[in-house]
Amino acid sequence: MSGIILTPYDGKIIGPIARILGYLMEGIFSLLNLIGIPNIGLSIILFTIVIYLLMMPLTIKQQKFSKLSAKMNPELQAIQAKYKNKKDNDSMMQMNAEQQAVYAKYGVSPTGSCVQLLIQMPILFALYRVIYSMPGYVTRIAETFRVLAEKIISVDNGEFLKSSELNNVVTAVRMYSKNLELNLTNGIIDVLNKLSSSDMNVMSEHYDLSQLTYEGQLILSNDSTRGLIDTYNNFLGINIGNSPSYMVSQAWNAEAGIQWLAIIVAFIIPVLSAVTQWINTKLMPQAENNSSQNDQQNTMAQSMKTMNTVMPIMSAFFCYTLPAGMGLYWIAGSVVRSIQQVVINKHIDKMDIDEVIKKNESKRIKKLEKAGIDPKTVNKNATISTRNVSNTVVSNKKSMSERAGVKPMTQEEKDEAMKKSTEYYNKNAKPGSIASKANMVRQYNEKNNK
Repeated sequence: MSGIILTPYDGKIIGPIARILGYLMEGIFSLLNLIGIPNIGLSIILFTIVIYLLMMPLTIKQQKFSKLSAKMNPELQAIQAKYKNKKDNDSMMQMNAEQQAVYAKYGVSPTGSCVQLLIQMPILFALYRVIYSMPGYVTRIAETFRVLAEKIISVDNGEFLKSSELNNVVTAVRMYSKNLELNLTNGIIDVLNKLSSSDMNVMSEHYDLSQLTYEGQLILSNDSTRGLIDTYNNFLGINIGNSPSYMVSQAWNAEAGIQWLAIIVAFIIPVLSAVTQWINTKLMPQAENNSSQNDQQNTMAQSMKTMNTVMPIMSAFFCYTLPAGMGLYWIAGSVVRSIQQVVINKHIDKMDIDEVIKKNESKRIKKLEKAGIDPKTVNKNATISTRNVSNTVVSNKKSMSERAGVKPMTQEEKDEAMKKSTEYYNKNAKPGSIASKANMVRQYNEKNNK
């Protein structure tokens, strides 16, 4: 099982998740090998399907949250409008209480959607790591490359590999220079895994790798026999270890002339990636941009629309430049998500929102009663009007004055007090002058420093 610990990604968060997903990929590839189809492309598709099926409950919760939010937002906006010009602490607390009551009514959390994304994102990043470094997680692939690595080390300790001027070799060596220093064999395997077909041929000729076998099977292809590595990487006639950009370059500069069919085939993966991504975004619930929403919500809705336009273009670009295996994963993921979305949309459309609200309200009441809180009191406080909030503040101030033994002042008494205060501070100076203001500051300090 030495291949499973071959320089896998060791990040503190993504690393452990990638290891767990690596065991899943190992199991899928081993199963396919048992039935005679040890193919990385097929493994990636099955792996992607399994992962997205496992994440189905999270996806349903996220979409349910979006559906309930569409029903809930008008109520939240009404509360925000009600307290729009109320900035005092009491009003802010009351607005928060009313909003929390609405969230409880619909059975969602203000951070509900974010939590689902925070759970899913590390899984998706880890999934990418596993696919990008298959020998680090799948034993059979690692052991196949290990035979080549050991032969390379026996010849010149990998010096030609590390000094080669071929672009793809140099790039791969730079990417895995740390791995080469820590463990030369594993580092060379990582480099070989990233080489294009032509660069692998150069390595084969220099190190005489063409006759090497693993478990009795030829590792590298020759004119009459397909090798194990090509068997692993070949998917519907495409070598998923090569990038579409490399395929186009090879077809354009072919000795027999431009190979147009090969160029068209090379563009299939990035084009399919963009199309499936676009379909996926269209099936997702779309945030509406209308006058009933506030500026922040309209900005967020506009940002989402922009992202939905840009994502298919970005996916096409990445799938054109990265190995075709990554593009295959991208396409498989988009197709699975689209199918999931159709199923989820039908499920949510059949959902009785009123019944959901009723159940959530019942759960909320039981929770409050269990905590020893009277639900009627909470509901009353949560729906208190702005006028009642103002009256409550005045009443509280009045109660504080009465408890302190101070009799509330009448309007006439307030006016008289203001008149005396003005006369006191404008003494010996013309009202409104600079002298009166200076006099006011001096007398105020004298009075308060006694």
